Amino acid sequence: MTWLQSIIIGIVEGITEYLPVSSTGHILLAQRAMGIASSKAADAYAVVIQAGAILAVLGLYFQRVKGMAMGLAGKNPEGLLLVRNILLAFVPAVVVGLLCKGWIKAHLFGLWPVTAAWFVGGVGILAVAWFRRNASPSQRTEGLALTQVTPKIAIFIGLMQCIAMWPGTSRSLMTIVAALIAGLSMTAALEFSFLLGVLTLSAASTKDFLEFRQELFANYSIGVMLAGMAAAWISAVLAVKWMIAFLQRKGIQPFGYYRIGLAIVVAILLMTKVIESPGEAAPAVPAAKP
Repeated sequence: MTWLQSIIIGIVEGITEYLPVSSTGHILLAQRAMGIASSKAADAYAVVIQAGAILAVLGLYFQRVKGMAMGLAGKNPEGLLLVRNILLAFVPAVVVGLLCKGWIKAHLFGLWPVTAAWFVGGVGILAVAWFRRNASPSQRTEGLALTQVTPKIAIFIGLMQCIAMWPGTSRSLMTIVAALIAGLSMTAALEFSFLLGVLTLSAASTKDFLEFRQELFANYSIGVMLAGMAAAWISAVLAVKWMIAFLQRKGIQPFGYYRIGLAIVVAILLMTKVIESPGEAAPAVPAAKP
């Protein structure tokens, strides 16, 4: 992998990680477009550079993360409740990930499964948007704040996150939609999704780095990997700021059209053999990575 390829993948990761479009699917597509074959090193690299996206959210939500840390120290009750809820939402992904990892690697990696997930997820977004738009006045509420999340809601969001183990589905999509269904406001849904993502992505990145560190260092220099992480960090900061403002103005519906359109384009490219999805070894799968 060249420096340029590393930076491109980092940018793709940063832009798509927190958007409901699937970073895994976009990275897989970018790798194939640049002629990067699936290998343990390449696939682990695509997970490890998530560190840049993690740093982006830690910086943007520093005060919230600080409150959670103070909660663990017994100095912030609301922060402690948020820590509890994030952990409750994280547990289902750990359990399901460990049980289904082998099957996922064998059956769901590749551009055809990813394309199907893009399409299905797009239709799901449009359905949720339609329901919210046509809800009766009695069904419309201001939405729950982050401090009003209950253990039941947290576990529900965590279970929905497990669906994102199907590459192309999007962890952000499932957690944001689950939070909205559970009654959270858009602002609270986004923040819970971002904070849950920090824990989920940290676990996935750490796991893959420890498991495949020899392959990573044998194939890529530290400079190349740091360049990708830096690109992911910068692009994730910009993407998160843009996404928050965009969703408040336009809602989630445009992402549904984007996913469906992308699925159709990629399906045509696959059918015409412009790009291929060979039956190669599947990438390393994080605990709950989209």
